[in-house]
Amino acid sequence: MVRTLAVTHRLDSLSSLLDFIVSNPCPCSDGIFSCSRTEPIFRFAINSFCNVGRFDDALHAFDSMRKLVDGKPNVAIYNNMIHIFVKYDKFEKGLEFYGRMIKDRVKPDVVTFNILINGYFRSSKFGLALEVFKEMRVKGCVPNVVTFNTLIKGFFREKKYKEGIGMAYEMIELGCGLSSVTCDILVDGLTKEGRVSEACDIVLDFSRKGVLPTKFDYFDLIDRLCDKGNVVKAGLMVDEIWEKGNAPSPITCTILIEGFRRVGNTEAALKLMDKMLKESIVPDSVTFNCLLGDLCNSGRTVEANTLRMLASKKGVCIDEVTYNILVSGYSKEGKKTEGKAIVDEMLDNDVIPDIFTYNSLLKRLGIK
Repeated sequence: MVRTLAVTHRLDSLSSLLDFIVSNPCPCSDGIFSCSRTEPIFRFAINSFCNVGRFDDALHAFDSMRKLVDGKPNVAIYNNMIHIFVKYDKFEKGLEFYGRMIKDRVKPDVVTFNILINGYFRSSKFGLALEVFKEMRVKGCVPNVVTFNTLIKGFFREKKYKEGIGMAYEMIELGCGLSSVTCDILVDGLTKEGRVSEACDIVLDFSRKGVLPTKFDYFDLIDRLCDKGNVVKAGLMVDEIWEKGNAPSPITCTILIEGFRRVGNTEAALKLMDKMLKESIVPDSVTFNCLLGDLCNSGRTVEANTLRMLASKKGVCIDEVTYNILVSGYSKEGKKTEGKAIVDEMLDNDVIPDIFTYNSLLKRLGIK
């Protein structure tokens, strides 16, 4: 009944039901001990009240639960209450509830401290957030990746970049392990301040140390480097990280290929495309077709067609644009036989919509 009322947002009725439970204790309890299901039932109700900001109802339900359960409530209930106070910018009430938690002799865990640190940061009380970090270590609570991410974000918000970066390296020393979120915070914070080169150096150092998360996508760094004309540096960065086993995402490769094309370095773009296909990193058809066009425009249509066949096996979408680029290339080079083979393949694959298009392609090749 509690779950049904909660998920259907009938919270006034839920309050009435909880009061009824308090007035009519569960008959299935063993002797003097309370029913073991009482706490989970109230926890669900409290979470439901908290999620919609009904703090008075949540506190009333918590007080009612304390009267019914044996011993101390689970730390997760206290954490959720404190978290909701922080979420709704009522951090002072959250601190009051934390004080109640200590008074109840419920031992705070890493989640508790993370919520408090975040609360102090949201309240622009940076020094107090650091005091909580010190307190958790004194109390023997080991910080986790969320703790460090929150602190790094706080340092960056205060423009203390050196300290924030140092916190990331402390994570590594403690064996906590960087997450992709950690790297996103570092890269985003540094690049917004124009410190792109420093962000690149940090990512490369993480890669060399073997701690760069495999799921971290550094496409933003590559994009910024290419925009500033540092395409060579971008290429070297991708190569080095790739060599360490962290394959770039398709979007990272696409950005770099476009960067190479922009400076006229078709060879580097082609090399990257070939490596992508061999590693089963599937490019989008637009980028692929643009590179094919570059090859055909430079008189390398045979090479472009070889690349097309490899790409087709790897799952690249070979569309009408692809075929037209190849036909155009063979036409410019006067290679009628090869061009006719492409047109026939288009016909076999139902790419040519009608006889008029077919005749137009043949005419372009000089075939009557």
